[in-house]
Amino acid sequence: MKNKYFRRLKRLKPRGIQSTIMLAFSVISFSIMLILGTVMYIRFSALSRQEIIQSTQKLMEQTGDNLEDYLLSMRRISDAVYYNVVKENDFSSQNKDIQKGMNLLYEANRDNLRSIAIYNSYGSLIAAEPVALQKEDPDVTRQEWYKGAMNKMENMYFSTPHIQNLFYDGTYRYYWVISLSRVVEITDNRESKTGVLLVDMDYSGISRMLNQINTLNNGQYYYLCDSNGKIIYHLRQMQISDGIFSENSEVAAKYKDGVYDETFDGERRKVIVNTISYTGWKLVGVIPYSTFTDGMINMRYFIAMIMLLMAMMLVFINRVVSVRISRPILKLNDSVMEYEAGEKPEIYIGGFLEIRHLGYSIQRSYEQIDTLMKKIVLEQNERRKSELDALQSQINPHFLYNALDSITWMVEGERNDDAVFMISQLAKLFRISLSKGRTVITIKDELQHAESYMNIQKVRYKNAFSIIFDVESSIYSYCTVKLILQPILENAINYGVSSMDDCGEIKVIGREEDGIVTLSVEDNGIGMSEEEVSFLLTDSNRVPKHGSGIGLVNVNNRIQILFGKEYGISVKSEPDEGTTVSIRIPAVPYTEDNRKSLEKGYIFWQERKER
Repeated sequence: MKNKYFRRLKRLKPRGIQSTIMLAFSVISFSIMLILGTVMYIRFSALSRQEIIQSTQKLMEQTGDNLEDYLLSMRRISDAVYYNVVKENDFSSQNKDIQKGMNLLYEANRDNLRSIAIYNSYGSLIAAEPVALQKEDPDVTRQEWYKGAMNKMENMYFSTPHIQNLFYDGTYRYYWVISLSRVVEITDNRESKTGVLLVDMDYSGISRMLNQINTLNNGQYYYLCDSNGKIIYHLRQMQISDGIFSENSEVAAKYKDGVYDETFDGERRKVIVNTISYTGWKLVGVIPYSTFTDGMINMRYFIAMIMLLMAMMLVFINRVVSVRISRPILKLNDSVMEYEAGEKPEIYIGGFLEIRHLGYSIQRSYEQIDTLMKKIVLEQNERRKSELDALQSQINPHFLYNALDSITWMVEGERNDDAVFMISQLAKLFRISLSKGRTVITIKDELQHAESYMNIQKVRYKNAFSIIFDVESSIYSYCTVKLILQPILENAINYGVSSMDDCGEIKVIGREEDGIVTLSVEDNGIGMSEEEVSFLLTDSNRVPKHGSGIGLVNVNNRIQILFGKEYGISVKSEPDEGTTVSIRIPAVPYTEDNRKSLEKGYIFWQERKER
């Protein structure tokens, strides 16, 4: 039948759905792509240019703030020298106090200073820090900083960078400085006279700030000039001094803060100006137009835009041709949706050749999927039952060996009453342990099993420890995995209280809260470190010192196989404080249906809960 269907499909002439769509897509896509690509490129270019300008302005504002803070600190040093040292002392009788005050200020700010000096109105040195020999006849009255201070009697004067040439330096090095000078009143023999206070700032501080922002290799740079256009800092300062390079600083000095277009040396560029407070200096950022052009050579954005345009056109073309091809596709879709909703309709097969072929393929796929799903569910169920049985079988033999060992030891020691008691307790224990082959039992039975186990162990250990059961009776009727308390109690004895002298205490606590049952085993034993706790539930290959060696990994795996990964065991312990092992399981009432669902596995129990 299937071969006959395929032969009929081969005899049918294709209707060219792919050719129709491809032709329409090619014509319309090329036209729209060309138009929108050009528009978007221009738009993106403008946005990119604006972003570069804004980021440059932010960087300049931040640098300007740093420069203002630096200059403000220099003003504060000058104010401190003037108001705390010069005005408070008489130069004729308090030279030591003046020198001491200047020394303190210099030492506190020596990273940013080169010298502090006070001159009288004739240009003679009165005091200086650090103490150094003044060069012969420097004639300070003819120097820029001195004249600038005298011309600005009410203000401070900031000079342009120059080499400090007033004092001999023992290292014979030359330092570039910026001089902050001001006219001050000097008290000499109780008479007020005019003088000039000079604070030489280390130029390297300003140079370092501006070097940090002049790191781009795209032609963009920053420079600093005073209000007259004299260069204070420039990346090519030496070339400007040698006449190799020129800068339009005199024009920039006249600009107010803002962004300007200019052409200099035949190059178009953007100039951004930011004025530095206190000084009138101008921080100027220069962005050549080539920077904007270079930034646009990034095909990633262009390709992303093409992809977006293609997606838009696919939607448009789909609308145009949907009248011709949508009806059989919608019918096929409806039948598939009904199938996915749980119904078993026949998959629609009709319409174009390609759609009929697709419908037939979907139908065969669903049939194969159904068969495979049934097989997988059965295999998973059997695998989980096998895993659970294998994990559970690791507990019973070990305990039986230990119990029989103990009984043998008691009989040999003629402790017949203890042996009888242990055999009766062992009978109760294995009655629950076997449970007619069931894996899920009530919490009450699990507690009875644990109590029988502890009675046997107390005889074994000559009542070296006590056991307390503090369990709410309301949780007795809930489901639990069989034999989950015994390994924990065994560990509490072997690793917790076995080495203690008649003071060991083990407590079993059971509570329910918000649909979660928690069974905890607490002991006051030796405890363990965080590292040992971390291995308990993760390292199943460790060789135990004593005990079953199955322990918590086994119990945790058995709980999670039945109830899911969100349940299981947690451990808290501190050395010499004891250990608490908590079991967390859902509060599932013990019924025959619930027991069977849980024993089938986690998937079947979840399906039952959802129903």
